[in-house]
Amino acid sequence: MLLDLSAILDCPGASLPFSTGVDLSDLQYGQSFPVSEPVLASGTVRNTAGVLVMTGRIQTTIHGVCDRCASDFDQEVSFPIDVVLVSELSDEENEDEWVFPLVGDSADLEDIVRTVFVLNLDSKLLCRPDCRGLCCRCGSNLNLGPCGCRKEPDPRFAALKQLLEK
Repeated sequence: MLLDLSAILDCPGASLPFSTGVDLSDLQYGQSFPVSEPVLASGTVRNTAGVLVMTGRIQTTIHGVCDRCASDFDQEVSFPIDVVLVSELSDEENEDEWVFPLVGDSADLEDIVRTVFVLNLDSKLLCRPDCRGLCCRCGSNLNLGPCGCRKEPDPRFAALKQLLEK
């Protein structure tokens, strides 16, 4: 979806609100497709002394599998949009991921929302920040409580254990 910015391009101090929903259901993240609902984006594009600055928020619900405990989860996420829109990239080799070129007099909202979403998403999907994961011996979910495994002594201390037994 293109956002027409021709009304504010030559008017420093002018602003234009935007609101859209972008379908990112095709976005593969690891082995899953965590976004099945539209990603909602809203905010404002401002012409600040000839520089177009887009600010706002994106929000959606992630449906994923926790990377630590393998449980299914749903999580509301919201990320800020804070990007710069330029008529052309001056140096494509060293381009900044937060700078987007205009398509004519318009901004490509789908490209901006997709990029902001991916760059803000954590590298691991977790059901909650303090997820304890699975027991490495029995495989039980440690978020539900402690497992029944006995802690095995460190084999490096076997010689000390023999001294204590004497």
